[in-house]
Amino acid sequence: MELEAKDRLVLPLDVADIDEANEIISSLKEGVGVFKVNSLFTHCGCDIVEAIQNANCKVFLDLKFHDIPNTVANYSRIAARMGVYMFNVHCSGGLEMMKAAADASRDESEKLGFEKPLVLGVTILTSIDQKSLNDDLRINGTVVEQVVHLAKLAKKAGLDGVVASPHEIEAIKKACGKDFVVLTPGIRPKWSLGAKDDQKRIMTPADAIKKGSDFIVIGRPILEAKDRKDAAKKVLDERR
Repeated sequence: MELEAKDRLVLPLDVADIDEANEIISSLKEGVGVFKVNSLFTHCGCDIVEAIQNANCKVFLDLKFHDIPNTVANYSRIAARMGVYMFNVHCSGGLEMMKAAADASRDESEKLGFEKPLVLGVTILTSIDQKSLNDDLRINGTVVEQVVHLAKLAKKAGLDGVVASPHEIEAIKKACGKDFVVLTPGIRPKWSLGAKDDQKRIMTPADAIKKGSDFIVIGRPILEAKDRKDAAKKVLDERR
């Protein structure tokens, strides 16, 4: 994807309330292209989506829809109606569920004259490692094999791309093509790699971009910094 550096940076608005979110949006909108909304949506709903859009920024609605196809289709129509830039569903919901999401978002966008949101499939969470995959989830094979399998299923369903750890980028691009979008959580700048974290499959911004990541998600290293604007700038400088 042909994007400017800042448009590849996705910042999760993992904060307590909309007032703090608005403060972050206002201070970082020149250096962050996409703001990710998940837990805050349960607190203030569409208000946070509108706040981001009013600042001329893009919204990643990270609600990870996972239900029967008809229900997920309804969710997807609403997401498209809200004008979000991208949203996601769980690949583990299956082919028909993902196809319902892709079809519904496209149909709703065309009906309203909106640009269709990117619909991404969540593969394996970055908090899951090889042992968790095999022992806890009872899924055989390697993490990479399972991620690629789900990515190929997502492409077959008509999704635009997937959410996966940076360690699977190259395998996904090889299996699904370079235009298949890969958004990568688990990105940690060099200057924050020592911090305690629940992410297990991580990588630096520069390495993730080099491997082909289209969007990098970075939260705590920016949100917990004393100077958030400077931290965001350092991330952009590092990824070049």
